Amino acid sequence: MNQERKAGEPSALIWLWLTVFVVAFDLITKQLAENLLSYGQPVPILPVFDLTLLYNPGAAFSFLAGEDGWQRWFFTAIAVGVSIMLISWLYKLPRENKWLAIALTLILGGALGNLFDRLVYGHVIDFISVHWGGSYFPAFNIADSAITIGAVMLGLDVVFEARREKAAAAKAENESQDTGKE
Repeated sequence: MNQERKAGEPSALIWLWLTVFVVAFDLITKQLAENLLSYGQPVPILPVFDLTLLYNPGAAFSFLAGEDGWQRWFFTAIAVGVSIMLISWLYKLPRENKWLAIALTLILGGALGNLFDRLVYGHVIDFISVHWGGSYFPAFNIADSAITIGAVMLGLDVVFEARREKAAAAKAENESQDTGKE
């Protein structure tokens, strides 16, 4: 499918409603976690799943969390840059390219949800804790989940787009060979 829209064709910006939903759901769940959970005290939900309020001044997997504060502005700048790039990509993307548009808006919603936390609180609020036995996956939130799902979808789009292009090239080659035989 064409990744670039033609002049006058509707853009994928219509999918920004999903970004708004992700940001709202993320911020609401973080506020609920702040109001209902005690910092660092796990609330078991399932044998492998707890709700645990934690603050992350770093990025994914607490990357750079131990630094002296400069990382807040570093990750803020990255989130702003990525958000601008994603909105531009959505503007250029044809509306009917739903899979890629959903992937991009999920990533954008997650980036904006965590950006809000960084700007307002100086850290990201995490509260979802998954574990198996004594091994714990780093705590995360709805924004992180949206970014992860969107990134997986984006990766799948890259793989399937390459396959579609290869199939289209093979079909064009076969058609040109068939017309040459007539």
